[in-house]
Amino acid sequence: MPQTPREPRRRFLASAGALALGGLAPALVRAQGEALQLGVLTPLTGAGGFDGPRMAKAMQAVIDEVNGNGGLLGRKIVLVVEDGQTNPEAAVRAARKLIDVTKVPAIMGTWASAVTSAVAPLCWESKTFLTTVSGADSITKLPHQGYLIRTQPNNHLQAGKHAEFIASMGVKRCFMMSIQAPFAQPTQSRATEVLKEKGSQMVGTLIYDKDKTTYRSEVDQALRANPDLIYLNGYAPDVTILLRDLYRAGYGGKRFAQSYAVTTKVLDSLPHEVTEGVITVQPSADVTSPAYELAKKRLGVAEPDSYETQATDWASLVSLAIAKAKTPTGTGIRDSVRSICQGSGQKVYSAVEGLKLLAQGKDINYEGASGPCDFTEIGDITDCKFRYNKVENGKFVLLKVA
Repeated sequence: MPQTPREPRRRFLASAGALALGGLAPALVRAQGEALQLGVLTPLTGAGGFDGPRMAKAMQAVIDEVNGNGGLLGRKIVLVVEDGQTNPEAAVRAARKLIDVTKVPAIMGTWASAVTSAVAPLCWESKTFLTTVSGADSITKLPHQGYLIRTQPNNHLQAGKHAEFIASMGVKRCFMMSIQAPFAQPTQSRATEVLKEKGSQMVGTLIYDKDKTTYRSEVDQALRANPDLIYLNGYAPDVTILLRDLYRAGYGGKRFAQSYAVTTKVLDSLPHEVTEGVITVQPSADVTSPAYELAKKRLGVAEPDSYETQATDWASLVSLAIAKAKTPTGTGIRDSVRSICQGSGQKVYSAVEGLKLLAQGKDINYEGASGPCDFTEIGDITDCKFRYNKVENGKFVLLKVA
């Protein structure tokens, strides 16, 4: 029988426990009575399907902790989770449901830049607060009226830091292969500028379409430029094919990619010789923060990554902003969020700790597991560290955090 578009999400709802989402499953039930519902729109399937479930689990862990300590404004919090499918059209439908039917004050968790770009207008038009991990510069330049923050460094910051690292390895000739996405051209432009400043050069760039079964013609184009490093700026499905095609083409130079493009699942799907030596980068969680230690215990994970810690911070920031505003509305969150994470208030490292102080009428400054959570006027974080890993024998080995 043909599968309808809604079936994958329904199957997820029915089998959340099998996906190791722990305490997430009960929160997928529609809230009853006076429960306070918050939206989660994250990729449980598609190219972001490796990160979305882990982010949802991290958000749920924070909410469970808040509920275990009396809830928010005297009400139990329930997360209503929708699968964005790493697809703008599907995500818009899901966002419409959260906004128009469930009427959530906040949506947390959009991942792909194309998805966030499609969903953001729905949020600001409905005065729904949006938190995101998408990095494209264009997102915070949208007229979102303050209804959006992102804990992920913007594309300009990331591309510059990546280029500095690439040049520091002694790379002289870099070629960038980018998937067709909002971040493609800005990344290429900024990396080209910084490489030149550091005595290296971008010898060529190209933008490719997704959903191809081979990228051999694109690989051949890149190899004609004789690069000593190729930056694979795409997502896991297409980068998996690119790595295989580069290996078959006999390329022996360095390969560099974002951590979401070369995941443990990608390593498991390819022979070790295909991925050996690949260097990956991701924004680093703040491993020195007390909030990071609390996230480790809360999740039962030895080293929560940037996505898990950012999700931890979304749930904490939204809960604290609602408490500060004393009303569960998107406008209340927008108007209060900076007052609970920036300024001279008492530093706190968990939502529960902050909620207790707010109830006493005290000012707080939430310091996150992903970083300080200080935001510019347009919703960008002000700085971030990055974690660089290298693949050795099918496993990630830490190179540095800088």
